[in-house]
Parts: sequence; structure tokens; C-alpha cells
Amino acid sequence: MNTYNSKFSLAELQYFLSPSHDCSYLSYKPSRMVFLDPTQKIDVLTLSDLSRTGFRRSGDYVYKPECHSCRQCLSCRIVVDVFQMNSQQKKTWKKNKDLEMKIRPVSQATTAHYKLYEKYINARHQDGDMYPPSPEQFKSFLVNSCTESFFLELWKEQQLISVATCDVLDDGLSAVYTFFDPEESRRSLGVFTILKQIEYVQSLNLDFVYLGYWVPHSKKMNYKSQYLPFDLLIDGEWRNFNKSLTDEEVVKLGESLMHKFPANWQDIIEQ
Repeated sequence: MNTYNSKFSLAELQYFLSPSHDCSYLSYKPSRMVFLDPTQKIDVLTLSDLSRTGFRRSGDYVYKPECHSCRQCLSCRIVVDVFQMNSQQKKTWKKNKDLEMKIRPVSQATTAHYKLYEKYINARHQDGDMYPPSPEQFKSFLVNSCTESFFLELWKEQQLISVATCDVLDDGLSAVYTFFDPEESRRSLGVFTILKQIEYVQSLNLDFVYLGYWVPHSKKMNYKSQYLPFDLLIDGEWRNFNKSLTDEEVVKLGESLMHKFPANWQDIIEQ
């Protein structure tokens, strides 16, 4: 791990609890969030500690789900030193060998970044919370940050075609959000960008790419389990998975997390 001097301990931070609202992943479930005081600027080590306990960042907000009747939002991270591409990922890697990667602090965001983001949202996410896009929304979501963040860019000659917003962690990076040129769909840029994040973390001799939450009963999140091996944070413990889960295993895992307490909560109390 890199060496950082932390200004905070997690116990010193101010936390708030949001009101109940509709879940972004499971439409039939209510959701609540624990989040840090957004006026608090945190450092890399503090965000790293928070990430290891299941927190994520969006703009100036650092949060994690805290729901009454569901524990399906599982923090997911790729173990990069033993990661191996599957056959489809190898094809995607070869398909994009002509692209150049650049690293840029989010503070240096340009009009080109916003135009690509706008094009992506308009083409892919008209039914989402980020539609319609605007420069102000782009800035608050991906440029504003309470910590050290950067853009991992992919260029085709002089054309910017993919951007991943990433947070610096002491054991790797946290993948915040990726947007890319929808006209380049044949390249599978979402997959390739994750592969480049893995390569980047490997080059730094660090350990993990944090992919955010994997929700078993949300099919759109299942791609996160295709990068093997991966860890899931389940009931406060990181558990390693070195093979892809079958559809049946995913359903069973999700069902086991559809209540507030762990399945063995009575045994824990008795002990």
C-alpha cells in the first residue's frame, strides 16, 4: 500500500441518515442511505478506509445503503494481482489495442469531456436520473470531489472516446462512473475501460479495483461478477469468489440478503 497521513479517523466523521426513498436497483424496495457531511473534505486514506467498509462516492457525497429489509447492495472489488481475462475479455482487449490511455485530474475537465458525457447519457440513459444532462449536473456529479480523483481517458488518435472517473485509494482505485462514445459500441468500451483500470492498478503494485455495488437481483449489475477473482463485502466481511456464479446461485444469494439481519443472526446473539 502507498503511505498517506490521514487527518481523520472514521469515528470522528459526521454521518447523516437519509429519508426513505425508492431503490435505484430494485424498484419494489424502499431504500435509505448513510452519508458523510458533504462539507467535510476527506483525504485518500479516510476514503480508503470508508471504501473497505462499503462506502461509495458521488460528487461531494460519500454514502452507503442502510435499508430496513434488504442487504443486497454488496461492495464488489477485483483482485488485480491474480486477475485473468476470460475469452471474451481477451477479444475485447485485442480489439482496442489501437487506443491510447491518458490520466488527467478531474479538475482539468474540458468541454470535450462534457460533450462525450452528454452524448452518452442522451443515447443510453434517457430513462435514468442523469437525464437530461447539463454542464452543471456533469460538474456536480463527476468533477466535484471531496478527495483525489482523476479521469482515465481512452483516445482514438485525436478523438476522446471513453472516460472513467476514478478515486485514488491506498490499495487501488474506486471506479466511480464510466461514459463513452455510443457510436463505438463494437469496441465494448465499458469492458475495455475496466480492463485498463485493472492494468493501471497493477502498474502501481496495488491490490484492487473497487467496482461499486453488485446487487444479485438486479441483472444490469451482473457484469461485475465476470472479472475473476472478485471479493464481495457480505455482512462486514470480504469474501472471495474465484468462479462465476450460476444464475441459480445468484438468485439464492440475493434471497439470502432480502432481510435486515444475517441469516444466522440468532446464533450470533446467543454466542
